[in-house]
Formats: sequence, structure tokens, C-alpha cells
Amino acid sequence: MDKIEELLSRGVDQIIPSKQELEKVLRSGKKLRVYQGFDPSSPLLHIGHMIGMRKLRQWQDLGHEVIFLIGDFTGRIGDPTGREKTRPLLSKKTVEENAKTYQEQAGKILGFSGKNPVKIKFNSQWLEKLSALEILNLYSQVTYQQIIKRGMFKKRLEKDEDISFNEISYPIMQGYDSVAMDVDVEVGGRDQLFNMMIGRDLMHKMKRKNKFVMTTQLLVDTEGNKIGKTEGNAIALTLPPEDMFSAIMNLPDDVITKSLEYLTDVPMAEIKNIEADIKKGANPMQFKKKLAFDVVKQLNTKQAAQRAQKEFEGLFQKGGISDSIPTIKVKSAGIELVDFLVDNNLATSRSDAKRLIKEGAIEIDRKTVKTSQIQFENNQVIRVGKKIFAKIRILK
Repeated sequence: MDKIEELLSRGVDQIIPSKQELEKVLRSGKKLRVYQGFDPSSPLLHIGHMIGMRKLRQWQDLGHEVIFLIGDFTGRIGDPTGREKTRPLLSKKTVEENAKTYQEQAGKILGFSGKNPVKIKFNSQWLEKLSALEILNLYSQVTYQQIIKRGMFKKRLEKDEDISFNEISYPIMQGYDSVAMDVDVEVGGRDQLFNMMIGRDLMHKMKRKNKFVMTTQLLVDTEGNKIGKTEGNAIALTLPPEDMFSAIMNLPDDVITKSLEYLTDVPMAEIKNIEADIKKGANPMQFKKKLAFDVVKQLNTKQAAQRAQKEFEGLFQKGGISDSIPTIKVKSAGIELVDFLVDNNLATSRSDAKRLIKEGAIEIDRKTVKTSQIQFENNQVIRVGKKIFAKIRILK
């Protein structure tokens, strides 16, 4: 697989108007202006963002002009994608505080200095300056039917739930980013297709120019649940190596091969062999460790990845648990987790215990606990937060 083919296929969902048309432009040697936007609704970037940033890095390495756009204006509105209720507006101060270390975090993958550095821009630079007349002209380029046909808006209308003008404005404002920067390509997760297509339409109408849309795959399990901040299971790029390694090992087994494709440079032929081995019954643990090692190495160093793997194996694999962590004895396998956490000083109060469960901060044998009624098994390992571990011993 050559570099252009890998750019256009690995981890890619679709290319609009077509892969063939974009490939033709790329093989002609023309250099393009490419961007992806990141709204700072949270101070942390996570491995879901890593998929798009790795794709931007491929564009950068091929010599194209890459823009890392921070949506400090659109971030105040909040992307309504996937939301069943209106998002509250964020203050300018909150958004600016959230974005403060975005370049540093993204710099783990993208090159902001040296040869062909990635440019960083903020969409407040143009969106804050639009006059009332310019906003009206912008809105005149988009129809009510275009916006309201969006699936989530249809659902809300059926339930007679509110849709704010802020939410209707969001895809128009995001779409205008493409016009303001005069881009050739926009990269984004496949859940952003609607917003990206509004931008493509605006480019046609306002610039008389074609904009390619490249949507990337999302990291989801077999039930379609996304790994990310909205679902509360995001793995931040800033996690310490040991915590990141453990968090990746806690991912569902069914995302191993997808993650190897989207988050690493492991050859696709090798990934297909791994997928075949898992289907034949091979233990997925060895392949998940390969994934965790590679991701931690990318975001830190090889030495940090080696230390993280050693710690994980010492804590979680046979022979290491009993010597490394304390044992808690329970009289019965069936137990109420809130009481267990409080009684064993793993939570400061019942409300604290409930909060830990709600936030997904409790794991048993690397599986997140989502209910308070549980059934322990002998020698299971419970993890509370990032650092507290204990081994369960059921008294007979």
C-alpha cells in the first residue's frame, strides 16, 4: 500500500465526491489545503481525536498544507450532533481555558514546527467579526429543509421537544470555516458528515469551488457505542503511560483490530492475520497489549511503553496480583457495591461511591461496573479510580 492509497483508505469511512477524484488530484502532484476542527468543549483531547489527527499527519507528511482549527467560537454554541437535548452555551472564558493546551496535546501527533509545520487557527478570528448583514447573507445560502431533515432534529420534533436557534446555527457557522480558510479538503469523523456537507455546499455557493470531504471511522464496539467523551469512556491523550496502557487494555475485545487500524501503523496485512487468529480462538490479550504498547509509545516514548506494560503485567496477570495488591475478604459473592466501597474505605461516603460508579471509575477485572448490584468471583481484582486496587477473596 503506497502512501496515497493508505491516506485515502486506512481508517477512512468515505470521500465525497469520490475517492477516485481525490486520488487523481493527489497523483497529479497538486498540494492541497486540508483542515479538521476541534471544538474545546472539554480541556482534554482523547484517542477518538487521535484518529483524525493521525490522518492529518499523513496529509502533512505528504507535503500538504494542514490546519488544526480550534473552534473557540463554535465551541461556545456546542455541536448538537448526537444530542437529544439542547446543549448549554459555554462562556468565552471556559472555552479559552479548555483550549489552552490543545496545541501541546495535539503536538504528540502533529508537527507544529520544522518542515511543513501544521498551522493552528481559531474560528473566532472570523466568526466574531461577521456583521449582521454578513450573517444574514450567510444564512440565505442554507435552507430550512437542509437543516431540519437532520435525523436528531426529526426525533425531537416527533417528541415535541425544543430545538434552539443556536443548534440550527451551528452547522452553518462550522460550514463557514471552510469558506473563511478557502480549504480544499475537510477531515472529520463520520458523525460530522452533516456539518461537513453544509460546508461543502457553502463552498460551492460562495466560492464556486469544490471541497473534498473525508470522513474517518469512529472507534465503536459491536453495538455501535462510541469510545469518547460524550459516552463518558474517553481515554485522554494526557493520561500517564501506566494509566493509558491499563485503560486501553480495558477496551472491549471487539475493537482490537479496528483500533490497530485507526490508531497504529501496524501493516494492514498483519492486522487481517490478527483478526483471523482471534476468530479462530486465539487469546485477544496478546494483541490488545500490542495495541496498548504502540499507542503509549506514540504518545510518549518506547521506554515509557515498556514500563507501562511491565506494571500492567505485574498487577493483572497471573503470579503478580497477590504480591502487589491487598486482599479484601467478603462473606458472600452477591453484594451491594455502594456498601462494599464504604465499608472497605474505598469511598468516603455513599454519595461518593454512587458518584464513582456513575462516572465509570470502578472496574472489576478490567471491566467497568455500571450497576451497584454485583456478583463477585474469587480472585477478581477491583480497581477504584486510577490507583486503588484490591483482590477479592470470598469466604466459604
